[in-house]
Amino acid sequence: MTEQTQQPMTQEQREAWVKAQFQRANKHLAENGVLFHSVVTEESRYLVPFVAVWKLKALDEKFYWVMSGDLPADYTLYENAPNAREAIKYFSMQWQMKAENIRQSGTQDRTQLEFANLLQARAENLYNMQAADQLWKD
Repeated sequence: MTEQTQQPMTQEQREAWVKAQFQRANKHLAENGVLFHSVVTEESRYLVPFVAVWKLKALDEKFYWVMSGDLPADYTLYENAPNAREAIKYFSMQWQMKAENIRQSGTQDRTQLEFANLLQARAENLYNMQAADQLWKD
């Protein structure tokens, strides 16, 4: 097995990734009946190429945290986390509970069990990201 080294992304590639994740986050919200009005860019965070966390204002005047990246897209009300770092921690905890609930349901559905494993792995990665102080220095 050969080990591939990943080349650092160019600024253009980073911008394209952020744009793609924004479109994915917006689509996820729309699929769940939430239409956004504007982005609070100064509170949104991008840990390229892993995760993007957007603070969005919806047409209903509510604020939401929306997450996308190398993981399932998800969203929650702003009230559940005061900032992007805490939003990542919130999603991490939620996903750990969802994964455990799937496992505890007694399902034998392979797709559901694989999804539980994916959620658990991504939840652990998210928790480590939010705990890493060096990622959150401005």
